[in-house]
Amino acid sequence: MARTELRGKGERHGRGAPRWGRAAAMLLAFAAMVAFAVVLAKLTLEPSAASEPMTHSNLRPGDSIRDYLAQPAFRDTLKQLGGNVLLGVPFGVLLPVLVPRARGLVRVAVVTAVVMLLVELVQGALITGRAFDVDDVLLNTSGALLGYLLLGRRLGRAVHPRRHHWWHRFTGGPATPPAER
Repeated sequence: MARTELRGKGERHGRGAPRWGRAAAMLLAFAAMVAFAVVLAKLTLEPSAASEPMTHSNLRPGDSIRDYLAQPAFRDTLKQLGGNVLLGVPFGVLLPVLVPRARGLVRVAVVTAVVMLLVELVQGALITGRAFDVDDVLLNTSGALLGYLLLGRRLGRAVHPRRHHWWHRFTGGPATPPAER
């Protein structure tokens, strides 16, 4: 069946997944992002009165990371550093699916850094027992980049394939995939 026939029946929209598949993927990604937002808020925005005497803000990149690496308790180091990296991974996986314009390594990094910077600012200003730490932003952003490179890029392209615009005829833009030649 020709591509135009499929599109006419509503089965496919351009190249890539069928319309219902895209809608299902977007809905699933949205639900996952909402669940992630709840977990993020619970982990980062709950007061911790017991931690208040130990909290201090960190405005110098690398200071907290060096402190954690220098301590003898490897489990705490892994929990802090690994946890912050893992906390950023869902951004790298889900953002390209939910927001096609946010695809790309730099865009994912910028969006993640801005969101995590806002979380850290709220932590430092409003939450008891929490403090602003620039290293958390760096580790979260690294996790988002890791998630994007491992899975997010592929998922984003599967749900939102690159479009072939009229000007690609003149600029040598995206070629037609081999399956459609």
